[in-house]
Amino acid sequence: MAPPEEDVCGVVGCGQPAARSLATEKVKAALPEVKLMKEPRRTHLCRTHYKAFRKKTKQERELDRLGW
Repeated sequence: MAPPEEDVCGVVGCGQPAARSLATEKVKAALPEVKLMKEPRRTHLCRTHYKAFRKKTKQERELDRLGW
């Protein structure tokens, strides 16, 4: 049996291990300056790029929580 495949960051030129998997549309909307390797439904992000995603979407996430 082959070992499980390690996911890597979906950003071109990064190559770090993936920390999270997010919807590609959300990643493209939040980080338009980042080029992605492929265009699947979900994109894997390393810790550094996930942190940038969270920083860019902080206000949007806060507004979503207020709507509860």
